[in-house]
Amino acid sequence: MLNIFKKTTYAMGGAMTMGMLTTQDALAQTGGATGGTTFSTIAENVTTSIEDVPGLLTALSYLIGLLFGVLGVLKIKDHVENPTQTPMKEGAIRLAAGGALFGLPILFDAMFNTIDAGVGGDTGAANLNKVDFNVN
Repeated sequence: MLNIFKKTTYAMGGAMTMGMLTTQDALAQTGGATGGTTFSTIAENVTTSIEDVPGLLTALSYLIGLLFGVLGVLKIKDHVENPTQTPMKEGAIRLAAGGALFGLPILFDAMFNTIDAGVGGDTGAANLNKVDFNVN
């Protein structure tokens, strides 16, 4: 079963790579007079592709956190029904992981607002303008 999965994965990866290599000129429509791909068009495509990643990570974090929370409650229910078979720590660990994943987008937003000077106010990275050594 594992060999079939590996072969399928390798075949799909090879097909996707060949597809990307053969369609590179079709994707770079803003290239130079020769129609080739420049570094600026590649960087522009990467930038526009990455813009939706934080929203995707937020949605995945909420969904997986909710899943862990439900699984944690079910494990605690199993512990209540049969304490010798299912330890309490399994349910507690799942609940803690679900809570951490559920709070992760809020934490990322707070970190981004703290670091970004344009959104968070006057905070930002410190700049070193001058180094002076007063040696007597």
